[in-house]
Amino acid sequence: MKPLAVTAFTTTNPAGIGNAATLAALREGRTGLVPNTLDWAPIACWVGQVPGAARIALPEALRDYDCANTRLALLALEQDGFRDAVARAVQRVGAHRVGVFLGTTTSGIRSTEIAYAHRNPDGSLPADFRYDTCHNMDATTELVRRFLGVSGPSLTISTACSSSAKVFAAAERYLRAGLVDAAVVGGVDTLCQTTLYGFNALQLVSEDVCRPYDAARKGLTIGEAGGFALLEDSEAALQLLGYGETCDAHHMSTPHPEGAGARLAMIGALEAASLDANAIDYVNLHGTASPANDLAEGRAVHDLFGDRVPCSSTKGVTGHTLGAAGITEAVISLLALEAGFRPGSPTTRSVDEATRCRFEPTGAEAKLQRVMSNSFGFGGNNCALVFGRAS
Repeated sequence: MKPLAVTAFTTTNPAGIGNAATLAALREGRTGLVPNTLDWAPIACWVGQVPGAARIALPEALRDYDCANTRLALLALEQDGFRDAVARAVQRVGAHRVGVFLGTTTSGIRSTEIAYAHRNPDGSLPADFRYDTCHNMDATTELVRRFLGVSGPSLTISTACSSSAKVFAAAERYLRAGLVDAAVVGGVDTLCQTTLYGFNALQLVSEDVCRPYDAARKGLTIGEAGGFALLEDSEAALQLLGYGETCDAHHMSTPHPEGAGARLAMIGALEAASLDANAIDYVNLHGTASPANDLAEGRAVHDLFGDRVPCSSTKGVTGHTLGAAGITEAVISLLALEAGFRPGSPTTRSVDEATRCRFEPTGAEAKLQRVMSNSFGFGGNNCALVFGRAS
């Protein structure tokens, strides 16, 4: 594929609001995860919350969209000059030529959980509950489209934890087809009972903080995040070089034990970028800290890259942000390229040798030219992205 310029990007997550704060946390090896004190989900675990998101006020014209997910979306959109960058793109190409492609797993489902807890005596939901502008899977996408003042094609992707990685692929296809000239891609997911209790019921949530690729890892830590990037067919220092997507459908919630679908997604990304495995300088792993996931991914990465390429998982910093994981780690990969810093995994104590890949728990300064970011979801929905610096 022809490389696409990444002309703006931003992440807001438990470790930091905006790129600078996130990069500082990565450099310091500081986690944004804390013991769970949510009174509406009293589970023995850790969580990743974004401070301040609950206090965001939506503009009056968008007040019907008010929920936890849209508040976090607006907080993220206001960081790193992203809104201004989109405005400049609108001036260049027109609002109707800018598309919006977002990923999420649960959208504003927390608003439905609250409404259900306060249902009327006859069982009906409160009159002020708004499913279409809060819980609906397209609600946050529509909010972002309206807030940014763009009117091009919009699309919501929900493929579990690969959702906001796959938006890059969808946007590239729209750009290549000539349907848009610029694309806002991203993802937003917020903490809710559905994911906390759901993953806990699957016995995938650790009581301790998550420890990706650790020999004693016990499961994931759920976080929330919002992030965005602007893709254009132009020149920029940072580029999307390729992507690979697969759906191996091995099991509804368990990865293929040898990471077969994950490996094919990585191969597809390399082929799309016209690169071989030796061209990658760092891999940001999906690395959820679940026993099966890390083992399968590590084997797939080792089969493709051997012992040469340093790898790490940054979920010990941000938590597993589910539908926002793809964009969160895509932006972390872009920050790594921009800053010349390879992130580590600060919560990992002792690397599990059975995972085989070259896992580096300590961050380090590094000259990076091309990096890969992995995102794998339930049902074998896999996506790998390759980013690079322009030559």
